Amino acid sequence: MVPAMASIDSYDAATVPVLADRMRRLLGQAGLLALPTESFYGLAVDPFNEQALAKLWQVKGRSDGKPILLLIGERSQLEPFVQRVPPAATVLMNAFWPGPLTIVFPAAVRLSNKVTAGTGSVGIRQSAWQPLAELLRRVGPVTGTSANREGLPPPCTAEEVQRSLGNRVDLIVDAGPTPGGRPSTVIDVQGPIRIVREGAITREIIVRQLASHGMYLDGESR
Repeated sequence: MVPAMASIDSYDAATVPVLADRMRRLLGQAGLLALPTESFYGLAVDPFNEQALAKLWQVKGRSDGKPILLLIGERSQLEPFVQRVPPAATVLMNAFWPGPLTIVFPAAVRLSNKVTAGTGSVGIRQSAWQPLAELLRRVGPVTGTSANREGLPPPCTAEEVQRSLGNRVDLIVDAGPTPGGRPSTVIDVQGPIRIVREGAITREIIVRQLASHGMYLDGESR
């Protein structure tokens, strides 16, 4: 039997509570959702649900050793996922959150290895994109890896998700085409501060912001 294709629900500000209730119910049942972000569509599961995380890894074709990004809707949702918030993280969050900056924190001990990939760290971003942020404020944090098989281009429309993964996900939230473009910048603040991936926020901007607080990237002159 061919698995049923995912249903597509359109995002509408007037019906957000109804959509959020449906998302919350599916996430609680180990469901796999596709959500629009400020760049591409992403795959969302409950980051504390082992069954859902296993499904995500299978659908994504995720390589060992690659952690899974988490998305939050407001900073108050950060606490359960991290052991501590280093001073550099506070500076960067105050400057760039919500926005396209993923910060790598020391992961909370209870966080699954399917999220951390055994690295002991977790990358988290607070989205600035209104539809996603509004849903996450109501539903809670979710995973945010792009909605494609590993090695394939990430999708910018709900229809692209439906064509590639429609029989593997439970719900696709359609908020229209996403902008694509550069991904979030990823910065690790666990020890010496380092940029893991330069993206939408440039190295120059980050260097300037850190320097204004007496902080520097690893290898940068004081």
